[in-house]
Amino acid sequence: MDGNNIASSGKCPVMHGANTALGTSVMDWWPNALNLDILHQHDSKTNPLRGFNYREAVKTLDVEALKADLRALINTSQDWWPADWGSYVGMFVRTAWHAAGSYRVGDGRGGANTGNQRFAPLNSWPDNVNTDKGRRLLWPIKKKYGNKISWADLIVLAGTVAYEAAGLRTYGFAFGREDIWHPEKDTYWGDEKEWLAPSDGRYDDVSKAETLSNPLAAVQMGLIYVNPEGVNGKSDPQATANQMRETFARMGMNDEETVALTAGGHTVGKCHGNGSAADLSADPEAASPEFQGLGWINTKGRGVGRNTVVSGLEGAWTTKPTEWDNGFFRMLFNHEWTLTHSPAGASQWVPISIAEEDKPVDVEDPSIRVMPMMTDADMALKVDPIYREISLRFMNDFEAFSDAFARAWFKLTHRDMGPRSRYIGPDVPSEDLIWQDPIPAGTSNYDVAGLKARIAASGLSVAELVSTAWDSARTYRGSDMRGGANGARIRLAPQKDWIGNEPGRLQKVLSVLEPLAAEFGASVADTIVLAGNLGIEQAAKAAGFDIEVPFAPGRGDATQEMTDVESFAVLEPIHDGYRNWLKADYSVSPEELMLDRTQLLGLTAPEMVVLVGGMRVLGTNHGGTRHGVFTSREGALTNDFFANLTDMANTWVPADNGTYEIRDRKTGAVKWTATRLDLVFGSNSILRSYAEVYAQDDNAEKFVNDFVAAWVKVMNADRFDLRA
Repeated sequence: MDGNNIASSGKCPVMHGANTALGTSVMDWWPNALNLDILHQHDSKTNPLRGFNYREAVKTLDVEALKADLRALINTSQDWWPADWGSYVGMFVRTAWHAAGSYRVGDGRGGANTGNQRFAPLNSWPDNVNTDKGRRLLWPIKKKYGNKISWADLIVLAGTVAYEAAGLRTYGFAFGREDIWHPEKDTYWGDEKEWLAPSDGRYDDVSKAETLSNPLAAVQMGLIYVNPEGVNGKSDPQATANQMRETFARMGMNDEETVALTAGGHTVGKCHGNGSAADLSADPEAASPEFQGLGWINTKGRGVGRNTVVSGLEGAWTTKPTEWDNGFFRMLFNHEWTLTHSPAGASQWVPISIAEEDKPVDVEDPSIRVMPMMTDADMALKVDPIYREISLRFMNDFEAFSDAFARAWFKLTHRDMGPRSRYIGPDVPSEDLIWQDPIPAGTSNYDVAGLKARIAASGLSVAELVSTAWDSARTYRGSDMRGGANGARIRLAPQKDWIGNEPGRLQKVLSVLEPLAAEFGASVADTIVLAGNLGIEQAAKAAGFDIEVPFAPGRGDATQEMTDVESFAVLEPIHDGYRNWLKADYSVSPEELMLDRTQLLGLTAPEMVVLVGGMRVLGTNHGGTRHGVFTSREGALTNDFFANLTDMANTWVPADNGTYEIRDRKTGAVKWTATRLDLVFGSNSILRSYAEVYAQDDNAEKFVNDFVAAWVKVMNADRFDLRA
């Protein structure tokens, strides 16, 4: 059919949905298939600045000029989006807050470190209404300073400078956040299909806050923290306090930090609910082209100033909402409060009685005084006994409150940046904070070859050397750059007692390696990694390949005093597909758990495949199980796992307890046993394509070289000093 016939038939020559999310995807057809997309996030092809080194560029930034421009912007109301009281303090604080507040300690995902607030779903969350306006207000400054300032850094800096403009002495600020260039679609924010769906589905029991499903921290889809109107929108300050305690703990915050952040966040700015949410246009991601990426535009009336609709609640918390003071606590405790509704219909609390001079002024007309308000989360600080005690102390000690908030704000906005060594700029605090997981500087001034020879003569097996190094390094997660081999925290509580680290085997290996490290003046962290490298070299030699695994000395050793045991507890592995181990049965399949761990380690799908195949033949299975050890040459770095997995002389038969038997097709004799995590590399079409590469007769050497490269990548994942 020629072009004219196509046109005359009324059919579009483009496959409908092929270039949008509206088409039918592979996962739509086969929803139970293993989705490897999580391993393809942030592909370099999406980056318009490939080859550009932001961390070097930001060092040339004129920081004082940038901050001066931000201060000027904060106090210059724009025609297209007027500032409340002539100040954008509240706007920029909220934009930064909601960028950073999506962080959760469970998997380290979320937060402000990547500028992900620019993309869906975060740019269109109901709780992020009008943060699009905050970012658009910052655009002229981003345009001016260009590549020297990332969106991620600019958003957080704007919020920090806004607090300074209000009068807060901030704790500090660090540059170094690098932007991503497409949505983090595979971050799990919950499985609800509608915004603000009742939170019951996230809890085993919604009345028990601790039953919130991991790794989530927010109580409902589309919220950053808790529902400001109460649990599922029903006011109950004590129930809200219980959810706050759990939610903020999952962000790494204790009770004092929770009170400081809640009160400090509500010391400036206001809520907007003087109108109907039904009059708002679609969110940014769903808006029509003429809105140019802005959403929630009021289609009836002015939609700005006193007529703005955001959360639906209406009013300010303090008498002077653009100034840093102790007004929040005075307002909360000096008045009795009653539950009412905003013009938009949201539940909120207002004073039963209040003097006219204690009311905040209208955002447009300073001659008008308006009622203040409190949310259910604010009332929780008055009702909950622990929060109340902290709040009263802060009310009576403004300096203590200011210091606690400044530190908590710094933690909130920097928690996902990784260690302090990654911080850039003139305002970086000199203090080492325990939540930064400090590690003393290491040394490379020791006899590496001599230490390696002594390890080789120690009698430790390949499996023991490799397993210990792997367990030390596998805790790293690129989401917030915590964990990893540097620091050798595997020898400290809580890691030394984790069942996934096989404490008996671990202590046996450490009892050999620690004295050797001390003898040679090396760190234990270096010694563990060097020992693992040696094990790989011995295994490669047994397979007929004489190689040297690259090793970069210089790791340091953390102490127990530098280690926040409670904070590190969330890093405990509940599974390890690389060592064929699952702590218990979970609703998520073992292979999906493995993909999640792989993505956190920063590995690609081919790197995952080659590492699993190598680890199996090295005999590193947790507890020494035989599942997946498809070789008669255990301890040799061969491609036998892939060769035997793909060998059609075998059959694969389900056995007991979810395991499988690999049998000889002719005789029926059982040759090996396997788990799902072994057979998925032959059953999944994408993973099988990689497995077949390594199974080929001509790729035995490629397998060894690729395994070594992937291994070194994991061992050095937390060596930020080695990155270009």
